[in-house]
Amino acid sequence: MNPERTAAAPTGVSSAPLEGLQRPRVVVFDLGKVLLDFDFGIMARNLAENSRAGETEIQELLDQSPLLHRYETGLTDTRSFMDEVGRRIGFRGTPDAFARCFGDIFTPIEPMIRMQQELHRYGIRTVIFSNTSELAVRHIRSEFPFFSKFDDYVYSYEERAMKPSPASYEAVEKRTGHRSSEILYIDDRLENVDAGAARGWQVIWHREPAESVARVRRHVGPDRMDPAP
Repeated sequence: MNPERTAAAPTGVSSAPLEGLQRPRVVVFDLGKVLLDFDFGIMARNLAENSRAGETEIQELLDQSPLLHRYETGLTDTRSFMDEVGRRIGFRGTPDAFARCFGDIFTPIEPMIRMQQELHRYGIRTVIFSNTSELAVRHIRSEFPFFSKFDDYVYSYEERAMKPSPASYEAVEKRTGHRSSEILYIDDRLENVDAGAARGWQVIWHREPAESVARVRRHVGPDRMDPAP
C-alpha cells in the first residue's frame, strides 16, 4: 500500500472521514520527531562535561548505535546500560546526573500536541507507539504533562520488539483491541508507516505538523474536532 496516497486528504469539506475509509477508532502516535523533537548532540555535550570522552565519541557510541538498540529493545536493563556507557566514556557523575543528561534532549512539537489534546477532549482514544527506553520515558513523563493524557503506551523496551518488526505492531493491536483500518497511525519514518499500512492500518507519513494535523482531521472527520485555528 502506498502510504502517501493513503494519507492524502481530498479537496473540499465534509463531515465524513476520508472517502472509502472508515473513521478510525484509535489514533496511534510515534513519539520522537512527531510529538517531541530530540537532539542526541545535546546528550553528548552534557555527558562530555563529566566524562573522559569527547562529544563526538559519545555521540557515535549512543546515536542509533547497537548499544542503544539493545537498550531500547529491552535486551539490556537501565542499570547495565548506564554502567556500560559510563565505563566506556569515563563518566564521573552520579546515576541521577547521567539520567538527566540522557533524557534532557527533547523539545515539544506544539501543533501535534494540541491536536492530540483535541482528540482526547473529544473522547477519541490515543496511544503512544515508540522505539524508546526507560530512561527517556521516565524523563518525558516527569517533564511534559501532555504525556499523561494518552490512553495507552506501547514501548519497544517493554515489548522487546522495535518498529518495524511485526511483533511491535501486533502489540498495539492486542493492547488496543483494534486492527486494520480501525487504527490511524502517524510516524515520521517511512519504513514504519509502510509496516502499518501492510497490516491494513490507515497511516500518515509525518513530515510537517500542519500537514499531519490537516490529515488527521480528514481521517477523523472535522465534526469530531475543534475547527482549525
